Amino acid sequence: MGELSSLPNIAAKLESQLADVGITTIEQLKDIGSREAWLRILARDPSACIMRLTALEGAIQSVRWHYLDDDTKTSLKEFYQQHKR
Repeated sequence: MGELSSLPNIAAKLESQLADVGITTIEQLKDIGSREAWLRILARDPSACIMRLTALEGAIQSVRWHYLDDDTKTSLKEFYQQHKR
């Protein structure tokens, strides 16, 4: 496993999906952001769910996704609903 798995919420499968879309470092993930990273994964895996999106944001913020603030969760949910049709 690579450096991304050192972040909260990033296990082997999600790390592999990130690598498949060209994201292999923590810096790349932070620069790209959770939304763009999730969209790239979604383009390859239509089963990409809200949990993956919140996991990515939590990883960027260095917290378990459960601890994201309510505004962030609401914003991510709205983004998810706009793109997952």
